[in-house]
Amino acid sequence: MTYDFSTILDRHGQDAMAVDALGDGTGFFPAKPREGFDSIPLWVADMSFATAPSVVRAMQERLKQPHFGYYQPRDEYFDAIIEWHRTRKGVSDLAREHIGYQNGVLGGVVSALGVLCSPGDNVLVHSPTYVGFTHAVGGHGYNLVHSPLVCDKDGVWRMDFADMERRIVQNNIHAAIFCSPHNPCGRVWEKREIEQAMELFERHNVYVVSDEIWSDLLLDDNVHTPTQQVSDWAHEHTVALYAPSKTFNLAGLVGSYHVIYGSWLRDRVVRQGELSHYNAQNVLSMHALMGAYSPEGAAWCDELCQVLSANATYAYEHIRSRYPGVRCARAQGTYVLLADCRDWCHNKGISYEDLVRAGWDVGVTWHDGRLFNCPGCVRIAVSVPHSQVVEAFDRLDRYVFV
Repeated sequence: MTYDFSTILDRHGQDAMAVDALGDGTGFFPAKPREGFDSIPLWVADMSFATAPSVVRAMQERLKQPHFGYYQPRDEYFDAIIEWHRTRKGVSDLAREHIGYQNGVLGGVVSALGVLCSPGDNVLVHSPTYVGFTHAVGGHGYNLVHSPLVCDKDGVWRMDFADMERRIVQNNIHAAIFCSPHNPCGRVWEKREIEQAMELFERHNVYVVSDEIWSDLLLDDNVHTPTQQVSDWAHEHTVALYAPSKTFNLAGLVGSYHVIYGSWLRDRVVRQGELSHYNAQNVLSMHALMGAYSPEGAAWCDELCQVLSANATYAYEHIRSRYPGVRCARAQGTYVLLADCRDWCHNKGISYEDLVRAGWDVGVTWHDGRLFNCPGCVRIAVSVPHSQVVEAFDRLDRYVFV
């Protein structure tokens, strides 16, 4: 490989939540490992890889100019997004006016819902559910209505369209959050599945907020279909949210963007985002995106997906072959897997809480699935060097699944 995905970075003392925030006592963060074990960060959705060199160079070049006053996003910023979506997602109709800045995807979700809903309104989501949706949507006074995803006989997560429709009608829902690819299930939706979902939403006049932040992290040659591209209705009635942060490990820089084609919807979401006067881009984030969405960034991303594919396959095969009673679907995108441990816990006569704690004790800092509306499951982020994935499962073999 051209780029280094094998070096184990020492992130301690470098402001990294993944390793420095363990054991804070809130229940969101895993506990610190017991003495004698280091922590392997498999919980928070960032990566233990150095970002693409093109990102660092782009920021270094800007830092040579020692002035950081007020500025306007440059044309190259928008051009980079348009070209990235053209070459990586097959989108040919994206123009500058369709792109708008968001501090974060969750902020974009809240801005969109502020246009589409009133406090107390119901919003459809799938469960398992990204914990950020739970906090952001619930914290702004909206009610989440969960439509459970279902694992089919082949172990593939599927939408239950009949259940979605029933909940939309019964709860008078006019806005839905769509996670594509899905976190925490790691599912890359097929085009026909998205078409069917959009047909359902159109039938009941449900606007869509589509979180597509994971759309560059595709495993084993899976293909992402942008939600807005499946139909004319979806094109005009969907707020799509993107960022380079997951792909290039840039969450600490802050900087996302929306794509909205319909002018009625776009004008109102932009205005809603402006109301706080805090939804403003950082100049270094702008240059970081331009470095990421470059030909070198694309080459780095391709190699990253190979590494993540190998990690996810190793984890899936290990769970399937070594831990009877633990069910896990093969991840198709993202770098997270969801392992259902309920049967294993029942068969062994131990509590789920004890299982989660046993992993934390030996430095396997997986995430408690209850935060994702999936009790009995653990979310495992395999976004670390392969040697650490192997070490984590070796510890699970010796100390946890025994």
